[in-house]
Amino acid sequence: MLTVKQLPDLHGKKVYVRVDFNVPHKGEVISDDNRIRAAIPTIKALLEKGARVLLMSHLGKVDWKKLKKGEKTQEDIDGQMKKNNLCIAVEPLKKHISEAMGHDVNVAFCPENRGEALKDAVDALKDGEILLAQNTRYQPGEEKNDPELAKEWAGLVDAFVMDAFGSAHRAHASTVGVPEILKAEGKPVFLGFLMIKEVENLTRCVEVKPEDRPYVAILGGLKVSDKIKVIDALIDKCDYIIIGGAMSYTFKKARGEKIGSSFLDEASLEYAKNCLEKAGDKIVLPVDSVITDSFEPVEGRKIEVVDEIPEGFEGVDIGPKSEKLFAETIAKAKMVFWNGPMGVFEQPEFQSGTKAVCEAIKELDGKAFTVCGGGDSAAAIKQFGYKDNFSHVSTGGGASLEMIENEGHLPGVDVLR
Repeated sequence: MLTVKQLPDLHGKKVYVRVDFNVPHKGEVISDDNRIRAAIPTIKALLEKGARVLLMSHLGKVDWKKLKKGEKTQEDIDGQMKKNNLCIAVEPLKKHISEAMGHDVNVAFCPENRGEALKDAVDALKDGEILLAQNTRYQPGEEKNDPELAKEWAGLVDAFVMDAFGSAHRAHASTVGVPEILKAEGKPVFLGFLMIKEVENLTRCVEVKPEDRPYVAILGGLKVSDKIKVIDALIDKCDYIIIGGAMSYTFKKARGEKIGSSFLDEASLEYAKNCLEKAGDKIVLPVDSVITDSFEPVEGRKIEVVDEIPEGFEGVDIGPKSEKLFAETIAKAKMVFWNGPMGVFEQPEFQSGTKAVCEAIKELDGKAFTVCGGGDSAAAIKQFGYKDNFSHVSTGGGASLEMIENEGHLPGVDVLR
């Protein structure tokens, strides 16, 4: 694959850059612009080569099924987003891009993402300038990889750069359709710096070398069904799989343990039984739990630590015995892949287990290759101040899992090969 390290001179050339600026926000207030800053090295490299840069990203979702036929206007979309407290228009990102660039370049914004207005705005770009176009998901054909939409977008530019790892597992018009067309026309398609880093680091978790063993995976999250494929893939690759979070209770139930009112993914119970039989001692489950009689932080709720969970209580974190067991397992590792917190870390009372895993990985600094697979895990390590203790923190939770599941393949990566 071509990468931005191999960029030719791009003076006079228009370059479509698919970025992942789907950042956390409430209304127009963006709480974390890390994904924007992660794309800046690629954008700067393009500008240094004289490129005219068109940035395209999604932000939030549009539920087209809920929009009645004949009412899919911009006003309807904006109304739906306002109702759901989602800022779908990407214009507020412009300020953050400019700040991350050091205010060295003007960032223009086009409120449209197709048609004459966008074409005119792209044609008006001069060398070394940036245009941010409206949210890709304002187009219903985006998520369907509509060929006409992809053709229109591809017709605007001379080259394509993929730097949206968090969207690389989606075969959308902006991630797959555009580069397919440009490749067929003999135009160059490149991996951006963020994509290079993600692909190289996650490939190491897929193609496991002897020097990276013991290999320990740590999985959390809610439903076992959401992680079946990744568990199957990791059973064959890993030496140990630590399972915490809500999904651990399904495995504990499969092993015949009492889980009280804890979340149970009943549809995956048989899978969990088979998994335990197949993996044996590879799977490490909690041996105690922090429990409560109220998930919501109400006055007078009970919080206890137990080995077996009684009825009327639910598990919300791993207990101290489990923290010790998990830390001892992690200490053996030469490589770690972590996706999913150990408990309800959003509540202070239930953060201990997730912090204990962070601390155990911190102890591996310089001794092992450690990867945080994005999502809630990445939010937790940033919140608790452990981000710098990981070899790599992925910007895409879903994409990192799918890359593990699919032996290193993702639609938004494979299209560039």
